[in-house]
Amino acid sequence: MDCIVQLTGQLFANTQIPCGLWFLSKNRGGQGGFRKRKGEILFIDARKFGTLIPGSRKQKQLSDDEIGEIAAVYQEYRRKKKPEEIAGICRVATLEEVREHNYALTPGRFVGSAAAEDDDEPFEEKMARLTAKLGEQFKESAKLEKAIRANLKGLGYEI
Repeated sequence: MDCIVQLTGQLFANTQIPCGLWFLSKNRGGQGGFRKRKGEILFIDARKFGTLIPGSRKQKQLSDDEIGEIAAVYQEYRRKKKPEEIAGICRVATLEEVREHNYALTPGRFVGSAAAEDDDEPFEEKMARLTAKLGEQFKESAKLEKAIRANLKGLGYEI
């Protein structure tokens, strides 16, 4: 096993199931311009990649940039060096690590998750700000509802 790429669901018209790409290689010993990769596997988690095809609510497509990003990571891994570990996206794991995970080859297990963004705003302050904004939006909603009801009543449609 050389590399496993987990892709998003909805890439195929007839199924929502996500798919995985498994790259196998006999040349892992470092011959022919490739680097030595024995005892390691590259995991790429691309489940967050892809966008809905315009006009479709069911099928996604990968952009050329996303495909290029996946290909570039794999090419770097095969030819130059271990790619930089990107939390939630890619990581090279050793066979020992794979054994420790009972040979489960799910990329998400090895790449982890991307760091959550921290906005440095204390929870109490954030909650107070957001509830105040929600209160303003409720007031605006009530005004709009009143105006819509009046307009409908003027047209002879009372709710």
